[in-house]
Amino acid sequence: MDVKPDSLHWKNAYKLMIGSILPRPIAFVSTLDENGTANLAPFSFFTAISAEPMMVCFSPMRRGTDGTKKDTLLNIEQTKEFVINIVSEEIGEKMNLCAGEFPRDADEFEESGLTKISSAAVSPPRVKESLVHLECLLHEILHFGEHAGAGSLVIGKVVHIHVDDALFFDGKIDTGKLNPIGRLAGNQYTKPMSDTFEIVRR
Repeated sequence: MDVKPDSLHWKNAYKLMIGSILPRPIAFVSTLDENGTANLAPFSFFTAISAEPMMVCFSPMRRGTDGTKKDTLLNIEQTKEFVINIVSEEIGEKMNLCAGEFPRDADEFEESGLTKISSAAVSPPRVKESLVHLECLLHEILHFGEHAGAGSLVIGKVVHIHVDDALFFDGKIDTGKLNPIGRLAGNQYTKPMSDTFEIVRR
């Protein structure tokens, strides 16, 4: 089967992407709007860029209904700050609640029952129930279209990291204790630690 992306409706292109680029880690992003209202939303187009400087990125797509920017992107454009909260299985259901469409002035912390705690270097709060937090200052945003199905690449510099003490040993994070989940296609998620294997690099 051969497919030319330009021949596809964006929704079908999206299905091919999320069905083949997997599992995907989840950036659970907390931000503040110009009035100080918190926003919390998950994004599974998320990865690391570099260690020195420590840079990460995630991609919020435009809304599929009208191509408008999502609240997370609007907030970061305004405040230049955000926090990436890593998602463990224990908060998966509450994370999923935050994936819905809420009014601009809604606070997803309150909607989901997750707990705000102060950050050390940025204004947006962290998710207390998350075991790892990456506090970020905006480095750059690249936009790719302004229509439904388009997206933006948000690049952030990590300026402060919080790791739960129970996870951290010898400079490393114990992945089993972190118990992260990853996104697959549709409503499916995966637990990477449930069936792992090792391939030694030579």
